[in-house]
Amino acid sequence: MLEKIKNTAEYILSRTKRRPKTAIILGTGLGQLVDHISEREEIPYTEIPNMPVSTVEGHSGKLIFGLLGGKEVMAMQGRFHFYEGYPMTSVTFPVRVMKACGVETLFVSNAAGGMNPSFRVGDIMIIEDHINLFPENPLRGHNYSELGPRFPSMEEPYDHQLIALAEKIAKEKNIHLQKGVYVGTQGPTFETPAEYRYFRIIGGDAVGMSTVPEVIVARHMSMRVFGMSVITDLGGFGVPVEVSHEEVQEAANVAQPKMTEVIAEMIKRF
Repeated sequence: MLEKIKNTAEYILSRTKRRPKTAIILGTGLGQLVDHISEREEIPYTEIPNMPVSTVEGHSGKLIFGLLGGKEVMAMQGRFHFYEGYPMTSVTFPVRVMKACGVETLFVSNAAGGMNPSFRVGDIMIIEDHINLFPENPLRGHNYSELGPRFPSMEEPYDHQLIALAEKIAKEKNIHLQKGVYVGTQGPTFETPAEYRYFRIIGGDAVGMSTVPEVIVARHMSMRVFGMSVITDLGGFGVPVEVSHEEVQEAANVAQPKMTEVIAEMIKRF
């Protein structure tokens, strides 16, 4: 594992002169954020040693370097999911490589189903905490002390200072943001009505099939994390739950400009 991380990071750094401290993982329908990254350099996943390849529609599979908000960034256009059949070590491998490349702060985004009755399709939710319902923890197995401790704290998975900054920026720009708890499940099925109700009862506001493993691994390596979800569908407590992948992408595309504005301004300021 350590050798693979080192080799992959060395290859990536050999392909660019950029040395960003910030990375962004772009979720379903949110890949358009890269259009706002200037002076772009792109590396397809297929050219990167040890890198998995995304199999999901809407995830193009490129590592992108450039400027966003006037700061150097690294962006993953296309992530890897547990439901695609990848082991957790592969799902989270890019985060390990980001850290090895010098990244200190990770921004994560996703499309999620909302079960908070105050949510509407197209809302953007700041993730303030999460509930891990994946069948496997990405830290299960041998722990490499070079990467992080055996039993890392998850007291603050999402950075409080970054959340406060996002709320301040959104208020200044008159952008309405929700805030809540993200429930991570393995997928690939969308939720049943009973599952939506269950997730709401245990404290969830939105549910999706990604993000949680990446955040756990990032925090294992003491990276700061900020997360946002686009609410692309609603379910539970009498709300219709029928949804398609195409509808999820469409709702995410509509919300993307506002999310991009907030994230770009956050990166510029911090």
